[in-house]
Amino acid sequence: MARDRSAMESAELTAVLDALDDADARAIIRGLEEPMTASEISDTCDIPLSTTYRKLDLLTDAALLAEGTQIRADGHHATTYEVAFDEVRIALDEDRDFDVAVGRPEQTPDERLADIWSRVRRET
Repeated sequence: MARDRSAMESAELTAVLDALDDADARAIIRGLEEPMTASEISDTCDIPLSTTYRKLDLLTDAALLAEGTQIRADGHHATTYEVAFDEVRIALDEDRDFDVAVGRPEQTPDERLADIWSRVRRET
């Protein structure tokens, strides 16, 4: 699949490779067809919840999953996770160093606003 370089985002090679080398992390990526909470992911992928949290950290640190917020009427909001890429490309650059780029799907204005809100929430 050809992708314009502007749609690709540089990522840390080791973080991406470590995440994609993990069988549970790959199962989570395959199982995330829509945003889900950690508990839902644990149930869907048949992975213990404590392991699920570690794998979610691994995947979000590699920028392969995006965090969102599920607003609940009772005020106890939940963190949701969704796949944040559609392509990972590893190449040799002109200095013969490995370069990894992660292709991201185009975001709607609502998704961009939700992303900004998630970042603000993390920083406060």
